[in-house]
Amino acid sequence: MAQPEEEFLKEEANRYSRHFVLPDFGKASQYKLKTAHVTVVGAGGLGNPVLQYLAAAGVGQLQIIDFDTVSISNLQRQVLFQTDDIDKPKATIAAKRMAALNPMVEFKPVLQKITSTNAIELLQHTDVVVDCTDNFPTRYLLNDACVLMDIPYVYGSVFRYEGQLAVFNYKQGPNYRDLYPTPPQADSVPNCEAGGVLGVLTGIIGCLQANEVIKIITRFASPLSGEVLLVDSATLEFQHLKVPQRNSRQLIKSLIDYDEFCGTKTKAIMKEVTVQELKSLLDTKADFQLIDVREPHEFDICNLNGELIPQGDIPTSVDKIAKDKQVVIHCRSGARSGNMVQWLEKNHGFTNLYNLKGGITAWAKEIDTSMPTY
Repeated sequence: MAQPEEEFLKEEANRYSRHFVLPDFGKASQYKLKTAHVTVVGAGGLGNPVLQYLAAAGVGQLQIIDFDTVSISNLQRQVLFQTDDIDKPKATIAAKRMAALNPMVEFKPVLQKITSTNAIELLQHTDVVVDCTDNFPTRYLLNDACVLMDIPYVYGSVFRYEGQLAVFNYKQGPNYRDLYPTPPQADSVPNCEAGGVLGVLTGIIGCLQANEVIKIITRFASPLSGEVLLVDSATLEFQHLKVPQRNSRQLIKSLIDYDEFCGTKTKAIMKEVTVQELKSLLDTKADFQLIDVREPHEFDICNLNGELIPQGDIPTSVDKIAKDKQVVIHCRSGARSGNMVQWLEKNHGFTNLYNLKGGITAWAKEIDTSMPTY
């Protein structure tokens, strides 16, 4: 049987020469990378550096799962993309850029959302799953699928100035449910759109995730299993926390409805208006109130001449919201405004609120294509 040293083309030997001379790594470890199959779920802030360094390192097959498109607000941290990529599929663009970086690697972009229905099929040939997502339902889904299929799961997350990193289910070690047995209350943790994130932090955590993947595949060092690394980009403090052993693996029997489990499934149908319906209201000068819950700097970039009440000011500005006529609330994408509609209905009894479907982004795409976006 051919030895690993005989399995490299001349171009590969030149490309990976710095790995070849590494102590405790060498050609044997490079061959393990060459024959590995890694799935990266999410091609955004974390996914960008993960993909760049795994592709450059020579991981043989990289599957990229992401159904989102590039927006201008991504470019602050998602450095694989360019201004000309706006509105194009992230997975497709990422695969194209990575193929230019390393044509020796096979890339498979998957432009669909990973769900309980398709997860097993999508992950069936994977050696390592890298979680570069930004929501709890998908994290629990990936964790449970990896437990059921016995696949190591490399977790990363970022928020504002802080990041987390861990390796779960390594040799059937602790999994994500041991760290977080129950999800946080829905909407209690703001996403990056609402809370912000330091762009460079995604590069730090993403590179650390790629490092863990390489350790898992080659075993040149022990992965970060059984503990979580906390990274503070403001102070440059790194803390290690032990993951408690809760034996949660025994409770994972099948994939479930993770939106329901995390409380993110909409229990009541939210009233919405489309951008076409809003245009009709404006054109006919209908008697309604239009509220923009974005931040002032976003309002300055582009707006619909609505009344600016930032999301954080809503609780102290309830008296400014009409109850005797239709009220349309909007943000950039419809996420923050949808949360505010539900919060106002639940806590203040409003029955006349409507969320603008797709937010001002949909308006710029479908009604006023000359409007600047962000």
